[in-house]
Amino acid sequence: MQNGTLVVADSVSAVQQTAPAALEAGAPRLAASPSMHNTAVVLFGVLVVIDAPPLARLLVAAPAIIAASGYLQAWLKFCAGFGSAGVFNFGDVGTTESVADAAAKRADRRRALQIGAASFAIGIAVGIVAVLLPV
Repeated sequence: MQNGTLVVADSVSAVQQTAPAALEAGAPRLAASPSMHNTAVVLFGVLVVIDAPPLARLLVAAPAIIAASGYLQAWLKFCAGFGSAGVFNFGDVGTTESVADAAAKRADRRRALQIGAASFAIGIAVGIVAVLLPV
């Protein structure tokens, strides 16, 4: 189903059409990213001002992971939550449909895991840089 029209296709084109679990129109995926980015920056500043031990600065990794996840999902135009759940939305906000094709569902789950792993790696890298900065 695409834009209210039933699409009949072979499995390869069905995978290409449904594999991207598109961001829901108006979904707040990116909304948390700037606030989590700001949280990481402010947290780093507070930790520096209170002269916390350098290892404590690793705490900035948590909001950095969340921010990275939102930015990656917006950049890729792919909702990791939808991909993990095996659903998609190309219609009205709040409505989802199941991904019927097993290969497309696997591809969506793989992409969702890639986003999660990349977000974690970015956040940990930010945390390590925060620990290593000589402030």
